[in-house]
Amino acid sequence: MTALRAAKQALRKEIKKRVASLSEEEKVRQSQVVSQKLLEHPKYQSSQRIAVFLSMPDEVRTEAIVQHMFSSGKVCFIPKYLTNSSHMDMLQLNSLEDIRSLPLTSWNIRQPADSDAQREEALDTGGLDLILMPGLGFDKSGNRLGRGKGFYDTYLERCMRHPKGKPYTIALAFKEQLCKEVPVDDSDMLVNEVLYEE
Repeated sequence: MTALRAAKQALRKEIKKRVASLSEEEKVRQSQVVSQKLLEHPKYQSSQRIAVFLSMPDEVRTEAIVQHMFSSGKVCFIPKYLTNSSHMDMLQLNSLEDIRSLPLTSWNIRQPADSDAQREEALDTGGLDLILMPGLGFDKSGNRLGRGKGFYDTYLERCMRHPKGKPYTIALAFKEQLCKEVPVDDSDMLVNEVLYEE
């Protein structure tokens, strides 16, 4: 187990270095390419209830995707992470303006406050059709290297217990996040597809 953990840590370091060397312009450019691929994707087009992450500086920018979701009448859910645990909920976002009202976390990501009990959790109602996945690294087989907290793996397990079952998962990546092989174990969930600029 420790060998796997060490391999993941080493790979995380290497990918973070690669992504850190990208200019802001290059990140924005690749994000546009990836967003365009997603918006043309049949799975995205046919999905109604979609979970998307609000991007951190080292992730594919998702603003354009969120905008498109609202303009095309999809139901948008965003992650809320519980500190010091691997528990995450997907809470409904009501509008683009709604984002600006969300408090910033210590990771500098906007997410609903703990006191915000008004928002619908995706699995309490109709489940999800599609989850857009962040991650640090990916390989072409769909293995994903997360940040080590297990939020998405745990959440996907919860999805499997929902009547709707496991949503389709699409990871959004810079090409610098692609690896030959991501080291994984049984608790790591595969993503269905990784979108990046080829």
